[in-house]
Amino acid sequence: MSLINKALQFGGRTIPNRVVFQPMEGCDCQSDGTPGELTVKKYENAARSGAGLIWMEANAVCPEGRTNPGQMMLTEANLSAFRGFVASLKKIAKEECGIEPIIILQLTHSGRQSIVPMIAYRHPIYEEKRPVTDENIVSDEYLDTLAPLYVRSALLAKEAGFDGVDVKSCHGYLFQELLSAFTRPGRYGGSFENRTKLYLDCVKAVMDAVGNDILVVTRLGVADMVPKPYGFGTTENNELDLTESDMLIEKLMELGIRMLNVTIGNPYYNPHINRPFRLGAYNPPETAAEGLARFITVESHLKEKFPELVVIGSGLSYYREDLMEKAEEQLASGVCDLVGFGRGSIAYPMFYRDWLEGKFDPKKCCVACSKCTALMRNKCVSGCAVFNDYYKQLYKEKVACKK
Repeated sequence: MSLINKALQFGGRTIPNRVVFQPMEGCDCQSDGTPGELTVKKYENAARSGAGLIWMEANAVCPEGRTNPGQMMLTEANLSAFRGFVASLKKIAKEECGIEPIIILQLTHSGRQSIVPMIAYRHPIYEEKRPVTDENIVSDEYLDTLAPLYVRSALLAKEAGFDGVDVKSCHGYLFQELLSAFTRPGRYGGSFENRTKLYLDCVKAVMDAVGNDILVVTRLGVADMVPKPYGFGTTENNELDLTESDMLIEKLMELGIRMLNVTIGNPYYNPHINRPFRLGAYNPPETAAEGLARFITVESHLKEKFPELVVIGSGLSYYREDLMEKAEEQLASGVCDLVGFGRGSIAYPMFYRDWLEGKFDPKKCCVACSKCTALMRNKCVSGCAVFNDYYKQLYKEKVACKK
């Protein structure tokens, strides 16, 4: 059997294969956070794709933590809608693919990228693109209120039928920015213990609240690729330094975390890091090969240092015609335990099912142009503007016309 088709036992559940659909935010939920028509369609495609793990997009734990008015947000008021949503996805997967995928809800506070920025500290590099003032700095007292909000969202996710939640720290959002808050005074800045406190406190609070009822996992930015002291997991020369990343993962594992969805960089500042680039208007400062190699380096390091940790690999959507071969190669060489597809999952959601059925078409695969991200940055709903006619037309009307 191909490794990619092999089931994985995890946390008392069975992940039916090694394919992971990564969280790709569509900005297309209703104003109250309920999945909208486009949201539902995207995840119905994911359900019929055959993927073993569907890692749902960012779900804000509070209104002020949303990146946009269309961000997902599970609340008591829309719990019934979410319950029906999750049940329908599992029904589709069972009827069309004969599997029950694991569905994870990603819990987040957008911090600096919230509609009104809420920042951990003044960051001269990030603020070149989005200026803020000292008034945007969140207080220790505000940060103290967040653990109960994460617990509330996790308990609602359990009631809605999700298999697990992701306490997210990556891509420059609030928890991730706190990891590099070397210059912040008070209880959440300065020392390693202070900078990791909120993230770890929220992970522990969620795990204590849900027990073994649902999975608690995390997507972690192990290196921001922003020079220290403004980035986590890097040196002053902006080279990888995973010393503190390893220390943090040790703390997470002490709390019981056993699955890590690896990511690197900040898509608002250095998008080529976590999404190696193939073509388009953007001119990245490194080759895609360098970015892809960085993922391999980081993931291999983590698997060697933490063999009990289930690692989800990233960056695979870039490979296009070699997609499945590269995924199988990384699994076989022990780089990761599951293979994650982000952009690729919205460009060609049926790639895995087609591959299983001998119909895989590389011409339908993601071209790594990041037009999906450009739509989001232009405050539009986001999807594949190359292969989907709706998003293609939207890109022409809202993005291309500005060039």
